[in-house]
Amino acid sequence: MKILVAIKRVVDYNVKVRANADNSDVDLANVKMSMNPFCEIAVEEAVRLKEKGLASEIITVSIGCQKSQEQLRTSLALGADRSILVQTEQPLEPLAVAKCLKAVCDKESPDLILMGKQTIDGDNNQTGQMLASLLGCSQGTFASEVVVEEGKIAVTREIDGGLQTLSLDLPAVVTADLRLNEPRYASLPNIMKSKQKPLATLTLDELGVNASARTKLLGVEPPAQRQAGIMVSDVTQLIDKLKNEAKVIS
Repeated sequence: MKILVAIKRVVDYNVKVRANADNSDVDLANVKMSMNPFCEIAVEEAVRLKEKGLASEIITVSIGCQKSQEQLRTSLALGADRSILVQTEQPLEPLAVAKCLKAVCDKESPDLILMGKQTIDGDNNQTGQMLASLLGCSQGTFASEVVVEEGKIAVTREIDGGLQTLSLDLPAVVTADLRLNEPRYASLPNIMKSKQKPLATLTLDELGVNASARTKLLGVEPPAQRQAGIMVSDVTQLIDKLKNEAKVIS
């Protein structure tokens, strides 16, 4: 079974993001970048399936600037066999990303496509669903457990009412949730070995993908700062402040 894992370069989750001076976009100058946490979980699941003898090859794919090679090398150090970078400097919307991944899938013909349920920068939670629609294949979102069966895959996902288990025909698209697994750290020997693993570079033109934006970013502003809370001594004082200061009750 061939597994394709989509990963994305994002601002590290420990970094407090801020806007540019002119509020035109997020300030990325001298900011630590990392692999999207949900994508790390997807890579880990692919590696575990290979360790169980259920996968023959793992291919990681990223769409972005040349610096995205750093995250692809990390995925190679974690256990992927080879990587593909679809290089572009323009920011892509979820539909354009899905189209790029479909073009790569058409070339590679994977049996299983794994990806994070969302990225922590856009939080769109759209690409996996769009890719499955474009490919015309099964999909299982918010996966908390994945079990590969004979020609099928069982995906347990969390829903409002509890847990739901889907039996999907392959090929299928599965998006990873936080509870699917706990990603490992790349060891130093594997980091060194990753430098020798293949990393191919493609362009949007080579894939024949139209990545024209359908939305326009007007500006980026930080949320309004909240005032510090206060302590009240009793219910009477609380009601008085809600009525006369906050004016949320009458």
